[in-house]
Amino acid sequence: MPNKLKKKIENLVEIVKRHPDGISIEELLHFMDDITPRRTVQYRLSTLVKSRILRIKGAGRNSKYYINQVLENKQRLESSAATQATFKIPLSFEGEEVHKRISVPIQLRQHVSYRREFLDSYEPNKTFYLSQSIIEKLFNLGSGTEKGRPAGTYARKIYQRLLIDLSWNSSRLEGNTYSLLETERLLATGEEAPGKNRTDTQMILNHKAAIEFIVDMAEEIDINRYTILNIHGLLSHDLLMDPKACGRLRAIPVKIGKSVYHPVEVPQLIEEYFQRIIQKATAIKNPFEQSFFLMVHLPYLQPFLDVNKRVARLAGNIPFIRENLSPLSFVDVPESDYIQGLLAIYELNRLELFRDVFVWAYERSASLYLATLEAIGQPDPFRVRYRNLIRQTVYTVVQNKMDKFKSSQFISKFANENVSFEDRNRFIEIAEIEVSSLHEGNFARFKIRPSEFFEWQSSWK
Repeated sequence: MPNKLKKKIENLVEIVKRHPDGISIEELLHFMDDITPRRTVQYRLSTLVKSRILRIKGAGRNSKYYINQVLENKQRLESSAATQATFKIPLSFEGEEVHKRISVPIQLRQHVSYRREFLDSYEPNKTFYLSQSIIEKLFNLGSGTEKGRPAGTYARKIYQRLLIDLSWNSSRLEGNTYSLLETERLLATGEEAPGKNRTDTQMILNHKAAIEFIVDMAEEIDINRYTILNIHGLLSHDLLMDPKACGRLRAIPVKIGKSVYHPVEVPQLIEEYFQRIIQKATAIKNPFEQSFFLMVHLPYLQPFLDVNKRVARLAGNIPFIRENLSPLSFVDVPESDYIQGLLAIYELNRLELFRDVFVWAYERSASLYLATLEAIGQPDPFRVRYRNLIRQTVYTVVQNKMDKFKSSQFISKFANENVSFEDRNRFIEIAEIEVSSLHEGNFARFKIRPSEFFEWQSSWK
């Protein structure tokens, strides 16, 4: 653990220790002797709470932090700070060189603007950011037994795990302070974690909505203007000062923090370059190359007022979900490596560092979901075959607020009209089980709104 980081965390604990009646984050920031961003302090406090060095009481602005006297010791402090320490993704020789160049102090880096030739020089299926050996390696890691099956089959098998992993990791890369378990609870029950600000909660819920959109539309979704704009609209919901900016290209300048890169400011050029990115991405045949291209060029253009990196991460998963490959959820990816890789693209138009991060991240995700599939076993092929009809049946029952008697009549009638004779009884049995098993933690997979669910629940009871 770096001495500087250790000292900052020890100082944080000392400040809390001097306030036996508890201290709020605003008071903490006042007593700190350095200018540390509020989000960073929140993350460190959350880590200390998880390590049981501190405890928290209250929620939101009323939350206060207290020292946990029973468990206070130097070993726990070291363990807590180590969670933020310096694991680095293994880099290629080229990646190391780029990392050195982008790591020099910002005062020594040259100011640069958007270079159209970086985009124009790319010719789909002729230019390749990923080598053939990398593509073959990733394909072998990410391909499963779903080839030839409907788009999204792989993602639906691991849907709950993917929803949690991608929501949490993508949010974590933005500085979100939710823990993995807190994220899981929020997505399952809607229960907000105590002491978290509303922005962090909304960010994770927005990821859930965007991931549901991509997986549910897997058989129809494509890389086009509609898709990218709507992903941004879902991810930015209730997070932008101007609600009209959700799902729209920006018309005002943006700045990149801690960078000498200046994105294009002219709205007409933003529109033109955005369309060029979409056109080129759509033409790319290989899913790994297509994904990487999107993750490079969408953040580089910064087409939206905010949330650009999040859009790129989710849009970059579309080729994998559509082709039944392992998705990329950025499990264990250090924020610093990810940001440094993007900075190298912004300021140097160099891909090697970000490519190393992308390849390592995909390897990590693919191994996780292979283990997940092995753990859950093979799904019932009958349920897979009738997935859409089962979902339609459950949704109709809820939407029409059917009670148990009406539900049973409807399911039998629906099965007689839509299911082959030999499968009819099994279909009715499964549909009735799905309806009777609905609860507040699982209705979203049937595209049921919360208001619809709770209204139906009253009728059902």
